[in-house]
Amino acid sequence: MVTGNRVGANTGTGMTDTAEKTSGGCMCGAVRYEAIGAPISTNYCHCTSCRKHTGAPAVVLIGYKLDQVTFTKGERKIYESSPGVGRAFCDQCGTPLTWEGDGGELGPLVEVLISTVDNPNDFAPQGHLHHAERVSWFETTDNLPRYRVWDDEAPYLTAPAT
Repeated sequence: MVTGNRVGANTGTGMTDTAEKTSGGCMCGAVRYEAIGAPISTNYCHCTSCRKHTGAPAVVLIGYKLDQVTFTKGERKIYESSPGVGRAFCDQCGTPLTWEGDGGELGPLVEVLISTVDNPNDFAPQGHLHHAERVSWFETTDNLPRYRVWDDEAPYLTAPAT
């Protein structure tokens, strides 16, 4: 999660898509959630942990402060993938749901996987995080900024890697 005036920060400039209320959940419907207010960010993540959690070559995460997200149905299971980082999933159907952890100056964050929201078209990615960890054969053809890691001050690329 990149914060401040870097990629993905909701600075009030319209960079982050907004929704008054976002809802989503798992494939079987056993776990549901709601997020109230504008997200902090929407970014691709190419890190090894996100790829292993989802089985995908990259993910898109929509970031919210912890107090913006409420689980409204069912109980999510959380796997601690590293100290202080939880990855939630439905124990009924196996759907990966979230990344949950410390957002630095933003406090605790819940980042929901875009594929679990009811209206994923409402959220366009703003950048690529952990791009240095990407699968070498996977690249998108956008011109979004690409950061080697989540807390880089500046992107190392602003176009697809060649």
